[in-house]
Amino acid sequence: MIVIDASVLIAHLDADDSHHTRAEDLLEAAGSTPLAASRLTLAEVLVGPTRAGKLELAMAALAQLGVDGVGLHADAPVRLAGLRASTRLKMPDCCVLLAAEQVNGQVATFDASLAAAARALGLGVVET
Repeated sequence: MIVIDASVLIAHLDADDSHHTRAEDLLEAAGSTPLAASRLTLAEVLVGPTRAGKLELAMAALAQLGVDGVGLHADAPVRLAGLRASTRLKMPDCCVLLAAEQVNGQVATFDASLAAAARALGLGVVET
């Protein structure tokens, strides 16, 4: 399973984003590998489309990709605090790491710091 960061999904949804083609290539290369994102990541991705009155289009695009939302387990507050303290990443990035840990997945991101933290935790990183 590939756990996708907001940077990839936002770029996929916005044809004018500087990383749009890169996101398309990454998602195409995933082939039939299941895709997922933390529910917090999905909320982050949907802010722009909501502001633009395009929430339904964005939801349809995510559904077409087959992105499953990964919920947080009961121990998430403690685990997220540990990730935040040890990696110094922002909480949304820690949610990506925790989701990937929970589903034993790889991380897809355009953020070098998040990719480095994923590798340090023994998680695979999908690159383009």
